[in-house]
Amino acid sequence: MALTGAIFSSSAICNGCYTLLMNELEKVSFDPACDLLISVGDLVDRGAENVECLDLITMPWFRAVRGNHEQMMLDGLSEFGNVSHWLANGGGWFFNLDYHKEVLAKALVHKAAALPLVIELVTSDRKIVICHADYPHNEYAFDKPVPEEMVIWNRERVSDAQDGIVSAIAGADLFIFGHTPAHQPLKYANQMYIDTGAVFCGNLTLVQVQGGSHA
Repeated sequence: MALTGAIFSSSAICNGCYTLLMNELEKVSFDPACDLLISVGDLVDRGAENVECLDLITMPWFRAVRGNHEQMMLDGLSEFGNVSHWLANGGGWFFNLDYHKEVLAKALVHKAAALPLVIELVTSDRKIVICHADYPHNEYAFDKPVPEEMVIWNRERVSDAQDGIVSAIAGADLFIFGHTPAHQPLKYANQMYIDTGAVFCGNLTLVQVQGGSHA
Protein backbone atom coordinates (compact mmCIF):
# COMPACT_ATOMS: atom_id res chain seq x y z
CA MET A 1 0.00 0.00 0.00
CA ALA A 2 1.42 3.37 -1.04
CA LEU A 3 0.67 6.14 1.42
CA THR A 4 1.33 9.82 1.01
CA GLY A 5 -0.32 10.98 4.21
CA ALA A 6 -0.28 10.29 7.92
CA ILE A 7 -0.61 6.98 9.69
CA PHE A 8 -2.43 6.78 13.02
CA SER A 9 -2.87 3.94 15.47
CA SER A 10 -6.07 3.98 17.50
CA SER A 11 -6.62 2.68 21.01
CA ALA A 12 -7.97 -0.79 21.47
CA ILE A 13 -11.23 -0.15 23.20
CA CYS A 14 -13.29 1.30 20.43
CA ASN A 15 -15.83 -1.33 21.61
CA GLY A 16 -18.75 -0.08 19.57
CA CYS A 17 -17.98 3.64 19.99
CA TYR A 18 -18.11 4.58 16.31
CA THR A 19 -19.25 8.19 16.74
CA LEU A 20 -16.48 8.85 19.27
CA LEU A 21 -13.88 7.52 16.84
CA MET A 22 -15.22 9.62 13.95
CA ASN A 23 -15.16 12.73 16.15
CA GLU A 24 -11.53 12.08 17.10
CA LEU A 25 -10.55 11.57 13.46
CA GLU A 26 -12.23 14.85 12.54
CA LYS A 27 -10.19 16.66 15.20
CA VAL A 28 -6.94 15.56 13.56
CA SER A 29 -8.26 16.28 10.04
CA PHE A 30 -7.96 12.62 9.07
CA ASP A 31 -8.14 12.27 5.28
CA PRO A 32 -9.31 8.82 4.14
CA ALA A 33 -7.97 9.53 0.67
CA CYS A 34 -4.35 9.44 1.82
CA ASP A 35 -4.21 8.62 5.56
CA LEU A 36 -4.32 5.23 7.26
CA LEU A 37 -5.81 4.22 10.62
CA ILE A 38 -4.59 1.04 12.32
CA SER A 39 -6.54 -0.28 15.31
CA VAL A 40 -5.09 -2.48 18.02
CA GLY A 41 -8.33 -4.45 18.13
CA ASP A 42 -11.51 -4.77 20.20
CA LEU A 43 -13.83 -3.06 17.73
CA VAL A 44 -16.94 -4.59 19.28
CA ASP A 45 -18.83 -5.22 22.54
CA ARG A 46 -20.15 -2.91 25.25
CA GLY A 47 -20.78 0.14 23.05
CA ALA A 48 -23.93 0.92 21.04
CA GLU A 49 -22.46 1.02 17.50
CA ASN A 50 -20.88 -2.39 17.12
CA VAL A 51 -21.90 -3.09 13.53
CA GLU A 52 -20.67 0.33 12.45
CA CYS A 53 -17.30 -0.30 14.11
CA LEU A 54 -17.02 -3.78 12.64
CA ASP A 55 -17.80 -2.37 9.20
CA LEU A 56 -14.59 -0.35 9.43
CA ILE A 57 -12.67 -3.48 8.41
CA THR A 58 -14.13 -3.07 4.91
CA MET A 59 -12.74 0.46 4.53
CA PRO A 60 -9.58 0.91 2.39
CA TRP A 61 -8.14 3.42 4.89
CA PHE A 62 -8.50 1.11 7.90
CA ARG A 63 -6.57 -1.87 9.23
CA ALA A 64 -6.88 -3.76 12.53
CA VAL A 65 -5.33 -6.62 14.43
CA ARG A 66 -7.55 -9.17 16.12
CA GLY A 67 -8.40 -8.46 19.74
CA ASN A 68 -9.81 -10.73 22.40
CA HIS A 69 -13.31 -9.36 21.80
CA GLU A 70 -13.16 -10.28 18.11
CA GLN A 71 -11.92 -13.71 19.18
CA MET A 72 -14.77 -14.15 21.68
CA MET A 73 -17.20 -13.14 18.93
CA LEU A 74 -15.74 -15.67 16.51
CA ASP A 75 -15.71 -18.39 19.16
CA GLY A 76 -19.22 -17.58 20.36
CA LEU A 77 -20.69 -17.79 16.86
CA SER A 78 -18.83 -20.94 15.86
CA GLU A 79 -20.61 -24.29 15.88
CA PHE A 80 -19.17 -25.43 19.20
CA GLY A 81 -18.25 -22.02 20.58
CA ASN A 82 -18.55 -20.62 24.09
CA VAL A 83 -21.32 -18.08 23.62
CA SER A 84 -21.75 -17.56 27.38
CA HIS A 85 -18.17 -16.25 27.65
CA TRP A 86 -18.89 -13.71 24.92
CA LEU A 87 -22.22 -12.68 26.45
CA ALA A 88 -20.52 -12.12 29.81
CA ASN A 89 -18.11 -9.73 28.09
CA GLY A 90 -20.54 -7.57 26.14
CA GLY A 91 -21.59 -9.79 23.23
CA GLY A 92 -25.33 -9.41 23.80
CA TRP A 93 -25.58 -6.67 21.13
CA PHE A 94 -25.40 -9.28 18.35
CA PHE A 95 -28.54 -11.07 19.53
CA ASN A 96 -30.55 -7.84 19.69
CA LEU A 97 -29.95 -6.77 16.08
CA ASP A 98 -32.80 -6.34 13.62
CA TYR A 99 -32.84 -8.64 10.59
CA HIS A 100 -30.96 -6.37 8.17
CA LYS A 101 -28.21 -5.52 10.65
CA GLU A 102 -27.86 -9.16 11.61
CA VAL A 103 -27.30 -10.11 7.96
CA LEU A 104 -24.62 -7.41 7.68
CA ALA A 105 -23.05 -8.39 11.00
CA LYS A 106 -22.78 -12.05 9.99
CA ALA A 107 -20.96 -11.06 6.79
CA LEU A 108 -18.61 -8.85 8.80
CA VAL A 109 -17.92 -11.59 11.34
CA HIS A 110 -16.76 -13.75 8.45
CA LYS A 111 -14.35 -10.99 7.39
CA ALA A 112 -13.18 -10.49 10.98
CA ALA A 113 -11.95 -14.08 11.03
CA ALA A 114 -9.19 -12.96 8.66
CA LEU A 115 -7.89 -10.18 10.93
CA PRO A 116 -4.17 -10.70 11.61
CA LEU A 117 -2.63 -11.12 15.03
CA VAL A 118 0.32 -8.86 14.15
CA ILE A 119 0.78 -5.90 11.82
CA GLU A 120 4.27 -4.73 10.90
CA LEU A 121 4.55 -1.13 9.76
CA VAL A 122 7.77 0.17 8.23
CA THR A 123 7.98 3.95 7.91
CA SER A 124 10.80 6.04 6.52
CA ASP A 125 12.76 5.86 9.77
CA ARG A 126 11.51 3.00 11.96
CA LYS A 127 9.81 -0.37 12.21
CA ILE A 128 6.61 -0.52 14.27
CA VAL A 129 4.82 -3.68 15.38
CA ILE A 130 1.16 -3.58 16.38
CA CYS A 131 -0.59 -6.34 18.37
CA HIS A 132 -3.60 -6.40 20.65
CA ALA A 133 -2.17 -7.41 24.03
CA ASP A 134 1.46 -8.46 23.69
CA TYR A 135 4.18 -9.72 21.40
CA PRO A 136 5.13 -12.76 23.49
CA HIS A 137 8.77 -13.08 22.48
CA ASN A 138 11.90 -11.17 23.46
CA GLU A 139 12.79 -10.59 19.80
CA TYR A 140 10.51 -9.78 16.88
CA ALA A 141 10.83 -11.31 13.42
CA PHE A 142 8.38 -10.95 10.54
CA ASP A 143 5.99 -13.91 10.30
CA LYS A 144 7.51 -15.57 13.35
CA PRO A 145 4.99 -17.99 14.88
CA VAL A 146 3.30 -16.56 17.97
CA PRO A 147 0.93 -18.20 20.48
CA GLU A 148 -2.48 -16.74 19.59
CA GLU A 149 -3.83 -16.82 23.13
CA MET A 150 -0.95 -14.72 24.46
CA VAL A 151 -1.06 -12.17 21.64
CA ILE A 152 -4.70 -11.35 22.38
CA TRP A 153 -4.90 -11.92 26.16
CA ASN A 154 -1.48 -11.66 27.83
CA ARG A 155 -0.88 -8.95 30.46
CA GLU A 156 2.24 -10.42 32.04
CA ARG A 157 4.66 -8.05 30.30
CA VAL A 158 2.79 -4.88 31.18
CA SER A 159 2.20 -6.11 34.75
CA ASP A 160 5.93 -6.70 35.14
CA ALA A 161 6.64 -3.24 33.72
CA GLN A 162 4.26 -1.65 36.21
CA ASP A 163 6.25 -3.44 38.93
CA GLY A 164 9.49 -1.99 37.60
CA ILE A 165 10.65 -4.99 35.56
CA VAL A 166 11.14 -3.45 32.13
CA SER A 167 13.01 -4.73 29.09
CA ALA A 168 12.92 -3.83 25.41
CA ILE A 169 11.76 -6.22 22.71
CA ALA A 170 14.45 -6.57 20.05
CA GLY A 171 13.77 -6.56 16.32
CA ALA A 172 11.66 -3.40 16.00
CA ASP A 173 11.76 0.20 17.17
CA LEU A 174 8.29 0.44 18.69
CA PHE A 175 5.57 -1.98 19.77
CA ILE A 176 2.03 -0.65 20.16
CA PHE A 177 -0.47 -2.62 22.24
CA GLY A 178 -3.96 -2.17 23.67
CA HIS A 179 -5.99 -4.53 25.89
CA THR A 180 -4.82 -3.16 29.25
CA PRO A 181 -6.83 -0.02 30.08
CA ALA A 182 -5.18 2.98 31.70
CA HIS A 183 -6.12 6.62 32.25
CA GLN A 184 -3.43 7.68 29.78
CA PRO A 185 -1.09 5.90 27.35
CA LEU A 186 1.73 3.98 29.04
CA LYS A 187 5.30 3.74 27.72
CA TYR A 188 7.84 1.18 28.92
CA ALA A 189 11.11 0.78 26.99
CA ASN A 190 9.99 0.44 23.35
CA GLN A 191 6.44 -0.64 24.21
CA MET A 192 3.41 1.66 24.20
CA TYR A 193 0.01 0.73 25.64
CA ILE A 194 -2.73 2.95 24.24
CA ASP A 195 -6.01 1.54 25.57
CA THR A 196 -7.47 4.48 27.47
CA GLY A 197 -10.97 3.07 27.98
CA ALA A 198 -13.07 4.78 25.30
CA VAL A 199 -16.18 2.78 26.11
CA PHE A 200 -15.91 3.49 29.85
CA CYS A 201 -14.87 7.14 29.98
CA GLY A 202 -15.00 8.44 26.40
CA ASN A 203 -11.21 8.71 26.20
CA LEU A 204 -9.97 7.33 22.87
CA THR A 205 -6.28 7.63 22.03
CA LEU A 206 -4.85 8.26 18.57
CA VAL A 207 -1.10 7.98 18.10
CA GLN A 208 0.37 9.47 14.95
CA VAL A 209 3.19 7.19 13.84
CA GLN A 210 3.92 8.78 10.49
CA GLY A 211 3.79 12.43 9.52
CA GLY A 212 1.98 13.92 6.56
CA SER A 213 0.27 17.28 6.83
CA HIS A 214 -0.98 16.46 10.35
CA ALA A 215 2.48 16.50 11.94
